[in-house]
Amino acid sequence: MTAIQTYEEKLHTLSEGSVHQNFDPWTDIDWDNPDYAVDHSDPRWVLPKADALGASSWYRDLPLERQIEIGIWRQANVAKVGLQFENILIRGLMEYVIGLPNGSPEYRYITHEATEETHHTQMFQEFVNRTGVDVPGGPRYFRAVAPFLPLAARPLSIVFFMGVLAGEEPIDHVQKAILREGEAMHPLLQRIMQIHIAEEARHISFAHEHLKRNVPKVGRVRKAVLSVVLPVIMRVLGDAIMVPGKEMTKAVGVPKKVLDEVFWDSPEARVMLRDVFYDVRALADELDLMNPVSRRVWKALKIDGRGARFRSQPAAA
Repeated sequence: MTAIQTYEEKLHTLSEGSVHQNFDPWTDIDWDNPDYAVDHSDPRWVLPKADALGASSWYRDLPLERQIEIGIWRQANVAKVGLQFENILIRGLMEYVIGLPNGSPEYRYITHEATEETHHTQMFQEFVNRTGVDVPGGPRYFRAVAPFLPLAARPLSIVFFMGVLAGEEPIDHVQKAILREGEAMHPLLQRIMQIHIAEEARHISFAHEHLKRNVPKVGRVRKAVLSVVLPVIMRVLGDAIMVPGKEMTKAVGVPKKVLDEVFWDSPEARVMLRDVFYDVRALADELDLMNPVSRRVWKALKIDGRGARFRSQPAAA
């Protein structure tokens, strides 16, 4: 069996999964359920410790009302930056598939993924709307370059799909950690996370498979460049997804020094940052993108460490 046949079979499995296990935010979330109402006095909006800000002593020492206020803002902003990233992803996927030849198995799966990501943007935006919080999403620089990033999907498809992982892995990691933690959380947010994790698993798998298929085809020089590009993309886009911008200090009064410590100066935060890219480091090893130079880059960016033994392995395992 050739490598191409193996890749095609994996794409077929992912496509069939999209057909037989998919979600529509308007039928699979009971938005008008009274239990899903967003009550700004509900203590279930307190951030869990799996969230970097929620784990900070500064946040834990606040009065309950302030914890709830910041918790709603933070969760809404994560949803907003998530939909902004997925908007970029959808446009990039459409840019990529328009250049595919007839008969390409990638076309079917990628359009399935684009459909699912569109549903995610609807789900996230409806959640933001119902919180009543006017959040900005990603930092200003991220929003400024967003219109141009999808253009890389065809000429720089390997770099583009590295960027896909840089956006998808952090949110997926944090959401799984929150659900594993088992703290009481708002049922609407819990339902949204469950749907997102279920479908995002396929999207992350495709990005991994795409890189596994294409990175080995490049020459030594290009592979050396990609080995350095990968950690840079992970850190830059990862921060755009996970780190709230300066607007948070103005909107809900989180001091800048607290944000700097939480993202990512404290020892606890450094561990959390490294754990986010646990799976990606394992992929880099598999793709022979870990070498003496690139390892120094991973370390300089504070996202070095061992890789996972298997996909989605909890970092502490």
